[in-house]
Amino acid sequence: MKHALIKTTAAVVVAAAGLAGVSSTAQAAEENFIPLLVYRTGSFAPLGIPWANGKIDYLKMVNERDGGVNGVKIVYEECETAYSTDKGVECYERLKDKFGGATGYDTQSTGITFAVTDKAMVDGRSVVTVGYGLSQSADGRVFKWNFPLLGNYWTAYDVMIQDIAKNLGGEDKLKGKKIALVYHDSPFGKEPIPLLEARAKDNGFELQLYPVAAPGVEQKSTWLQIRKNRPDFVLMQSAGIMTPTAIREAQAVGYPRDKMYGIWWASSETDVADLGDTAKGYHGITIQNSAEHGRVHDDVKKYVYDKGQGADTDGKTFGSIAYTRGMMISMLQVEAIRTAQEKFGKGKAMTPEQVRWGYENLNLDQARLEALGFAKLMRPVKTTCENHMGTDWARIIQWDGKAFKVVSDWYQSNPKYITPLVQSLGEKYATEKKLPVRDCAAE
Repeated sequence: MKHALIKTTAAVVVAAAGLAGVSSTAQAAEENFIPLLVYRTGSFAPLGIPWANGKIDYLKMVNERDGGVNGVKIVYEECETAYSTDKGVECYERLKDKFGGATGYDTQSTGITFAVTDKAMVDGRSVVTVGYGLSQSADGRVFKWNFPLLGNYWTAYDVMIQDIAKNLGGEDKLKGKKIALVYHDSPFGKEPIPLLEARAKDNGFELQLYPVAAPGVEQKSTWLQIRKNRPDFVLMQSAGIMTPTAIREAQAVGYPRDKMYGIWWASSETDVADLGDTAKGYHGITIQNSAEHGRVHDDVKKYVYDKGQGADTDGKTFGSIAYTRGMMISMLQVEAIRTAQEKFGKGKAMTPEQVRWGYENLNLDQARLEALGFAKLMRPVKTTCENHMGTDWARIIQWDGKAFKVVSDWYQSNPKYITPLVQSLGEKYATEKKLPVRDCAAE
């Protein structure tokens, strides 16, 4: 699929075809706008395509099945970034004021998140980073406009360490072990390091760090070092082509794939399907339980695909793990709008500031998840002024040569390690940027 620079891949879609040519000023009173930053091109496209498909299909379904949010239609527009930070910033600037103002950006990139966070604070636009971005932005006292919902890189790697410890027979068995991190040499890749350093100090294991230059196709020397240094486990902060390359190199040097764990962006079917048995034993982690199928998949099929409107035109991504993550993200954005309406007026279009309040006051209990068709995919999520991440849950999956299987119970990160990092690095960010720290009690 070819795209021109910052070309929209779905030219402003609204449920009512007759509105397609209406000006943004006229529509602002009738719709809420969700911009869709995507990367359907570039080295990360195998991940970006199903992610984007899940996001857009869920929004189509909400408009078709529900008539929008309490009668307010959702208007959306894709902007291609190719995972390039400068293109992502251009997309942000281009879309921030359309249709009454963007209600929330899922930037799909840690680098883009870093680049637009300060801009969003000034512009009053929410940055919604489900499972990625600035890990310390979970601190809502500092990051009023950032929402790393459902988890961040620190929670993910804490869970990986928990699973390793469990399989070894307890956290005391971590002492003396060697654990390596093979990471994309970028802001995205470096995010787990503070958590792993804290864990290594407390648990007594040796942390080995192996940066890999973008896009990650040259790893031979990295894996020769791994063969020499013999880590007991390898964790991977990778995405796109870097993941299958790493698994092939692991096989080449004889490193066991069942001792490898990949972040959720390296834990989709597209990462391993072409490898087959070469990747057998490889572990991944899921955001919540995104390896499961729920009633929401049936609804999307009924209201979108059965009507020939699905984004997955070749049938390769619907229902995949990355696709399901995309649906989860759009659901959270829609529910933030719905939450805002509960306070500011049902049946009304919400302003970006009002939707920000919705993100900060999400309360998706089990009954609501059941109503949304996500009961099998997620556990209850609640956000507050102090906590912009909400409740983090994850599971471990393992590739059996043909499919990923869930091989663990539910995990939640240990606040002993997460909370001090969020608070200390959040406050450091506030000091460096001269940002006010909110008094949530007063608010």
